Amino acid sequence: MQHIGIIGAAVMGSNLALNMESKGFSVAMYSRTPESVSRFLSGPAKGKNITGAFTVGEFLSQLERPRRIMLMIKAGKPVDDMIEQLLPLLSPGDILIDGGNSHFPDTARRTETVEAAGMLYIGTGVSGGEEGALTGPSIMPGGSPAAWPYVKPILQAIAAKTADGEPCCDWIGEGGAGHFVKMVHNGIEYGDMQLICEAYQLMRDYAGMSAEEMRDAFSEWNRGELDSYLIEITRDILGVTDSDGSPLVEKILDAAGQKGTGKWTAVAALDEGVPLTMIGEAVFSRCLSAMKDERVRASRALPGPVPTFTGSREAFLEQLRGAVYASKIVSYAQGYALMRAAAGTYGWNLNYGGVALMWRGGCIIRSAFLGKIKEAFEQNPALSNLLLDEYFTRAIDGAQAGWRCVCAAALQNGIPAPALTSALCYYDGYRAERLPANLLQAQRDYFGAHTYERTDAPRGVFFHTNWTGKGGDISASQYTV
Repeated sequence: MQHIGIIGAAVMGSNLALNMESKGFSVAMYSRTPESVSRFLSGPAKGKNITGAFTVGEFLSQLERPRRIMLMIKAGKPVDDMIEQLLPLLSPGDILIDGGNSHFPDTARRTETVEAAGMLYIGTGVSGGEEGALTGPSIMPGGSPAAWPYVKPILQAIAAKTADGEPCCDWIGEGGAGHFVKMVHNGIEYGDMQLICEAYQLMRDYAGMSAEEMRDAFSEWNRGELDSYLIEITRDILGVTDSDGSPLVEKILDAAGQKGTGKWTAVAALDEGVPLTMIGEAVFSRCLSAMKDERVRASRALPGPVPTFTGSREAFLEQLRGAVYASKIVSYAQGYALMRAAAGTYGWNLNYGGVALMWRGGCIIRSAFLGKIKEAFEQNPALSNLLLDEYFTRAIDGAQAGWRCVCAAALQNGIPAPALTSALCYYDGYRAERLPANLLQAQRDYFGAHTYERTDAPRGVFFHTNWTGKGGDISASQYTV
């Protein structure tokens, strides 16, 4: 009898099976396409403690009780269809684990459905791509708490490990908590990638740097506070040449794809009323990039400045490094604020330092920087915003002069830098004791009698003014969308 079963024999499912087997766990494999199971068994899994099944019944008969079944299939309807097929064949206490990029409300709903049928459900984020699945991903499980003891030994064994040996996997919370944290991870990933892309464009189009010079710059950044997987692979990408010797990256079409998790993060922020501005700009930047044909036409019709670099390139690169780091801090601060708000909405008891630990290894956003986040929440578990932690306050204070110069240079030279600039605007807005929303509230009261609060009255007491002399004293009720 096998320790665990995996449904889905594509890259992620196959590599997770090999990872599990290498850690001493026997695995049963099933797929709706029998050919993929046959190829896997005769190829990478040959000679290993991995069995195959070609019907659901055969698959279930190979698993020890309680059955642990991990779904590594496309998110959405395929997951619901597979659950519907499996439930009548399972026994009380059996555990279903969805390891795909499912939307967290779907995971919450499925948890309730499976529990009502007498079984247990886990929705877990798995980050690290093909390589991570094989050698150690970051794993973020949530769902039925009673299932955790049964899957913990396997998931923590196959997860990435920090430098001191801690697994990048721990229990997140009930319902859709695991997939929510994975969703925020992916939103932050969008932000990190957009910041790097903006730095690349400023290096290339403003500072006039070659691919080799940019590679050297990113290599230098990777030895400091920006040390991360994404900076590392950017360095490597810039060193790859095409068959004619030119940089391969310059021949790749500038139209980005996306699978929806960044959009989900932005929508969740709107639902929670959290200003997730930098990640939102990263999502919209991908949307704008996809409008390639329209942008080509616009480039021939719309005027703008010709980038002109002046000054020291070395000094500019140092300012740019600080601007990327400061913006990165803002991005993570916004992501953590969203997790805190959602935890209040859904009743989750999230361990924010623990989340940073889970992201330290295996996942796409892994970086040395995450250790500082873990330390911040260890020192103050009730920290409302990362910007208020002493380390991050000092870091932004040291970088902000250069950050402002970089943003000004981008705007003056017509080089789009939506992530860098929106992060700076959030920082200035967050530190502002007074914002112009007083005028906004007056406008709302003028045209819609929506009322306002006064600085010389207690919070929660609302007033209405008859601004035109033609209105009345009746005001609209208070509500928040």
